[in-house]
Amino acid sequence: MHEFPRYAAPSPAAVADLVRRNPFALVVSGGSPPVATHTPVILPGPSLDGAVLLGHMARANPQWRSFGAEVLVVFSGPHGYVSPTAYGYTPAVPTWNYAAVHVTGQVEVITDRAGTLAVVEETVRVAESWRDPPWDMTTSRTTFESLIDGVVAFRVHVRTVHSNFKLSQDMPPDVRARVRADLPREVAGLMPD
Repeated sequence: MHEFPRYAAPSPAAVADLVRRNPFALVVSGGSPPVATHTPVILPGPSLDGAVLLGHMARANPQWRSFGAEVLVVFSGPHGYVSPTAYGYTPAVPTWNYAAVHVTGQVEVITDRAGTLAVVEETVRVAESWRDPPWDMTTSRTTFESLIDGVVAFRVHVRTVHSNFKLSQDMPPDVRARVRADLPREVAGLMPD
């Protein structure tokens, strides 16, 4: 990902928060052609610095067999089309406001059933933590165990993190306010004042 300095994330914590809140990632591995899978990838810790991401995909998906030394994991955050009607001046051109994080890292396939089950359960625990009350998976553990042979879990040992938080930072405050009012709440909430 090319990072634009003017669209830098407000903080490393904001980058980690975007990854945590948008775990349905795109995992890309090399090859000719490259292969990509949309799948949940979670950040179990508080920071991406030295982190190990956890993910899983269907064993029937051949991508895991072709994992090289590294993978690219793309996390897309909120985004929205910015119409020139929000600017309040012409001539103008439309754009797109968005936040995205690209992580590269060494991929490690988890080969044991217990490790795979632990990744699946941690993924569910993280996803359920957003619900009130969260679903208790205890009574479904036997079902999880019966499905685990159809799943491949993996770890991504984070090596690089790149991000862009393109949120109209290059606009004057009054224009930013109009753009914020015109965008979906999720995107507007990321925009600086």
